[in-house]
Amino acid sequence: MSRIRAKNTTPEVFVRSMLHRMGYRFRIHLKGLPGKPDIVLPKYHTAIFVHGCFWHGHEGCKDFTPPKTRTEWWLNKINGNKNKDTENIAQLEGQGWQIIIIWECELTPDKSENTIKSLVDVLNNKI
Repeated sequence: MSRIRAKNTTPEVFVRSMLHRMGYRFRIHLKGLPGKPDIVLPKYHTAIFVHGCFWHGHEGCKDFTPPKTRTEWWLNKINGNKNKDTENIAQLEGQGWQIIIIWECELTPDKSENTIKSLVDVLNNKI
């Protein structure tokens, strides 16, 4: 597990690249915010989390299948991640932040264009 990156994952870098290309400016991994959101757009008071389907237990997703070995340990770990996510989101919303969660499965080549378009629509409605 030491080789699993927590920052700058391929899906996260893809979303940042698309936002930057469209002219949005942002900060990454702000330490002062609960959960250190992957992308923060201060102008829009919006925090974006790019979640891996496996690590954050994306319900109903084909990419989330518990491993067959040490299943109980993995489910405890993933449920712990989900609980931390819920707490961090509640704290951010309590501070007035808009939260957007983008799942890894939403960034596949056939879905990514719609996902980014939806993200931009949300940001444009925030102005």
